[in-house]
Amino acid sequence: MRVTIADVAREAGVSKTTVSRVINTGSEVGGDTAARVRAVIDALGYVPSSGAVGLARGASRTVGMLVPSLTWEWIAEVLQGVVDTVEAAGYGLLLYTCNRGAESVERFTAQVSARAFDGLLVVEPENTLATIAAMHRGGLPVVLIDDRGRHPAFPSVVTTNREGAASAARHLLARGRTRPLVITGPERFPCVRDRLRGFAEVLPDHRLAVGDFSERSGRAAVERHLAVGADFDSVFAHNDLSAAGALRALREAGRSVPDDVAVIGFDDLPMARHTEPPLTTVRQPAGLIGQTAARMLLAHLGGRPAPNEPAVLQTDLVVRRSAP
Repeated sequence: MRVTIADVAREAGVSKTTVSRVINTGSEVGGDTAARVRAVIDALGYVPSSGAVGLARGASRTVGMLVPSLTWEWIAEVLQGVVDTVEAAGYGLLLYTCNRGAESVERFTAQVSARAFDGLLVVEPENTLATIAAMHRGGLPVVLIDDRGRHPAFPSVVTTNREGAASAARHLLARGRTRPLVITGPERFPCVRDRLRGFAEVLPDHRLAVGDFSERSGRAAVERHLAVGADFDSVFAHNDLSAAGALRALREAGRSVPDDVAVIGFDDLPMARHTEPPLTTVRQPAGLIGQTAARMLLAHLGGRPAPNEPAVLQTDLVVRRSAP
């Protein structure tokens, strides 16, 4: 188990602030006390963290960010918006992923305990919301990015998933497409339910394929429906990756896009401009999401009260050749 500044303080019989002052400069700490603290540091093998450095001045001027992984391109776009904002404000950023599940969460929690950062931005890894909420109740400023419809008791940034999906349905209906295949993400996600609800309000009669937001699942859904002779004239995929998979399956089956089947995605990732044909999609402003969340957190760290309601950013339909 990692040795923390609290362990050093307890063993030396001093406060964590005293340990931090010894680590940084030794100023305002008596010679005997400083010597005792250094001896404990050596004996325990303590390695100072950025939180220990920050204790000496009351803040680390560092923001933490917790994400499930970096394999999702949307997160990379959000992250760039965060980085641009925090660095412009003179803060550093510590990035944590949950690639190793519970082990990653345990390591992250240790960093919170060590006060390695002043506040936290979160794209929620699955099954961590209760832990994050407890950290917030314990005094850690938190902003949640994409609250998935849960509206926790701390600030969040959300987008108009329901209206975005409805705009996709209206676009298809206006072009005479009345037999859509909808490829979702996991049904447990509230954003998926919001997108289904918004689309169904405009086009209630549709085929449904439950996917996992991957290119593979989009391709498999189209292949499966083509194999049984399903009659669909359009595809609405709940993200751009699964839409790209649908495009590939249609091309391999000899179906023309958009003449035979129109395809619409969701997110407007950079890849959407480079599919064949380029993808019509519902744009979530990922970079702006990151910027907005970072600004909310920095404002709160600067003394401004945290907002009671989520910050809501609008989605909009970007029309390209897959569904002109």
